[in-house]
Amino acid sequence: MSKSKYNWTEEKIEKFLKEGRGSGELNHYLPWLKIQEVPSDGRSHRPRGWKTNRIHHFLSDLELAYFYYLEWSNKVIDIREQFPLEREDTLKIASEKGMEHSIDAKTQTYIVMTTDFLITSRVDNKIIQVARSIKPSSELEDPRVMEKLEIERQYWEDRDIEWAVIDEKVISNQFIKNMKYIHVYYYLNNHQEEEMSLHFLDYLSKELQLNPTKQLITCCSEFDSLYNLEEGSSIYYMRHLYARRYIEACDMEKLIKPYETSLLDIIFNERSVNKNYGSSIG
Repeated sequence: MSKSKYNWTEEKIEKFLKEGRGSGELNHYLPWLKIQEVPSDGRSHRPRGWKTNRIHHFLSDLELAYFYYLEWSNKVIDIREQFPLEREDTLKIASEKGMEHSIDAKTQTYIVMTTDFLITSRVDNKIIQVARSIKPSSELEDPRVMEKLEIERQYWEDRDIEWAVIDEKVISNQFIKNMKYIHVYYYLNNHQEEEMSLHFLDYLSKELQLNPTKQLITCCSEFDSLYNLEEGSSIYYMRHLYARRYIEACDMEKLIKPYETSLLDIIFNERSVNKNYGSSIG
């Protein structure tokens, strides 16, 4: 692929603005950058969001890991990645601080800076926004990286929006492994599968009353046989129930291992009992 695809020009920036990049909310939001528009080392990701019901664009494993935390949080309402900053403002900040603004070396076009995440949350019945930049700790030793982060910090401070840097040191590997295990199963293929997952939930709830020490994997096998399902179907439904939080691990800091989990090791959320499918949103 030609490198020229990644160069910035005023025409390209104007095109992105006309497309509505960086505008909209939830499933109507368009990130400023999409993964095919940025040079990649193969670590980019395009998950379908639980909260937004749209495809997100992440440029690193660390961005994906932080996204999983946002998806799991009951406070987070909207997640906007690759959020563009007003170029006029970042140029002004850079000038005032005596710093170099990001520029395309080939075209000499000033680049539109972005913040990795702009997050909307509901806290104490108030809607708030916070901004987060995601950087490996090793990059935080680079003076040029720190200059760019300082421009971001000032940009958000001028807007009274909390900003912070997130590195890998605050990410739990166990939690991320659990989220990778269940995240894609939030959405099932059709309504029939959704209904079957609820039948499986009812089955687990009843088995908990009858035999609380029973292994989860045993319940999966029995349910497959009971409904003449393809072997492994119930594990598929189980991962969906975890994603929808109809059931939860007692401790997300411990790996979800269906072969080593008893019914006592999971939590049945009260909101999932005697409710129609879709009433609970992760």
